[in-house]
Amino acid sequence: MAPNSLFAILLRSPWWISFAAAAAIALLCGALLPAHLAPFAAVGVLPLVVVGSMAAWRQWRAPSAAQVEAVRASAAAMPWRDFSAALERAWQAEGHTVSRLNGQPADLRLERGGQTLLVMARRWKAATHGAEPLRELQAAVQAQQASAGVYVALQGQVSENARDFARDNGLVLMESDALAVLLSKAPAAGR
Repeated sequence: MAPNSLFAILLRSPWWISFAAAAAIALLCGALLPAHLAPFAAVGVLPLVVVGSMAAWRQWRAPSAAQVEAVRASAAAMPWRDFSAALERAWQAEGHTVSRLNGQPADLRLERGGQTLLVMARRWKAATHGAEPLRELQAAVQAQQASAGVYVALQGQVSENARDFARDNGLVLMESDALAVLLSKAPAAGR
């Protein structure tokens, strides 16, 4: 699905917007069309109802803002060993096979469905994130013929140069909120 298609936008929007649009279209069909055609035309709102239901399900299952903030604060207080283990558990919970890449530019290698992602996370607490670590990640992605790279930044500012480099080279910047949502999926250590 294209990221800016109507359905993709509705999936990212509050669930009730899809239902409101469906109701408005159904009411317009009832008001403007002959009575014998209105029910058939109103069936066209079913895709909006399905998208609204999907959005409601996702939003119901998503962690609250307080939970996200608690996970973010917890991650900021973790040492590297604990943080990398939490990332490993979270991606495993999403169905990835995770391998550690000690001594390489990337820290983790994720595999799922024939795709390989390299993750650079060791600078997660840096005050600023420039383009240089992203260049290292991009070189590792090319050297290992991975599908893409993910750069993890919990704190600090990501420079515009780094954002431009990531966008131009197909790298994913996983920042504060998205990272907290991912980490909230990690089972507790020892499970």
